[in-house]
Amino acid sequence: MLVSSQTLITPLFPMRESRRTFLKQAVTTGLLASLPMPILRAAEQKPAKKPLYSCSSINFTSLSLEKACERIAELGYDAIDIWGYLGCQHLKQVADDLKSEGLKALLEKHRLKLGSFSVYGAGYAPYAKLLGQCGGGVAIRGSRPRGQNSVTDDMKKFMEELKPELELCEENDSYLAIENHGGGDLLNKIDTLKAFVDLNKNKRLGIALAPYHVMNNGESVADAVRICGSQLLFIYFWTNEADEKQMPGVGQTDVSHWFRALNDIGYSRYLNPFMHHEPEPDRMSELHRISRQYLDKTFESL
Repeated sequence: MLVSSQTLITPLFPMRESRRTFLKQAVTTGLLASLPMPILRAAEQKPAKKPLYSCSSINFTSLSLEKACERIAELGYDAIDIWGYLGCQHLKQVADDLKSEGLKALLEKHRLKLGSFSVYGAGYAPYAKLLGQCGGGVAIRGSRPRGQNSVTDDMKKFMEELKPELELCEENDSYLAIENHGGGDLLNKIDTLKAFVDLNKNKRLGIALAPYHVMNNGESVADAVRICGSQLLFIYFWTNEADEKQMPGVGQTDVSHWFRALNDIGYSRYLNPFMHHEPEPDRMSELHRISRQYLDKTFESL
C-alpha cells in the first residue's frame, strides 16, 4: 500500500486491520472453529465504516475557490480536489493569491482536507513546491499520445519522461497520479493499465482511475481497479452516461462492484463523485446530494 502524508491519507475502510486482528485472535484462541460461516465472511469482507469522499472544485468552476469550498463542505465532503485546468482557475488562485498558508487557512475554516491538485495540461512542476508546502499530496495529470511502438515500449519511454517530475515528488513529499483517458492516449485500455503497473517501480507514481473512460472502452471498472491494485492513488466515481447521469445514482449504472473491487485491493484514499460540463451551482449541489445518498446506500447494502 502506498502511503502519503498524515494530512492526506485516511483509510477508506479504517477497521480492516481490526478485522484481521480479530481473525488472528480467533485462530489462536480456538474461537474460529465455533464461529458460523456468515460471521467469518462478514469479518473478512464487510467494510466497517463509510468511505471518505473528495469533491473536484471544477464542479463549481463558476464560483471562487472560497465559495466552492463552502459548497463542498456543506455537502458533507471530507476533502477537495483543486483544479487548474479546463478553464477552472482555482489552483491558479491558490498559486497567485492565497499561497500555501492562505489555502491551509481556507481549508481549516471549512474543515476540509486537501485531497489533490488536478493539474493535467498545466503540468505538475509549476505546482510542486506549493503542494509540498501544503503538506504534500497527490497531483493528477494525463499521460501522453500513444506512439508507434508496443504498449510496453511506449510506456517505458513515458516513464523515463516522468523522472524529473518524480524527483520533484520526492522533494515535496507528493505523488503523481496518471489518469487513464480515451482516444489516442497511452494510458487508456486495461492492457495499458497492466503495462503501467508491471513497469512502475516508483513509489511516488500511480494511477488516477476514470471509470467513464473504462466504460467507454466496453471494459470492466472492477477489473481495472483490481489491476491498479496498490498503485491506485485516486478514483473518480464517474459513469459513462449522458449529461447529469454521469453522476452515480442519477443514471442507471450500478457501482456496487466498484466498491467490492476497492475493498479487495484495500483502497485507502478518497472516492470522488464527478461529472463534466457541470450545471449551475445549485443544481450541481443537488446532483452531489443525490449521488452521495446513492453511494452511501450502496455501500451499506454490501
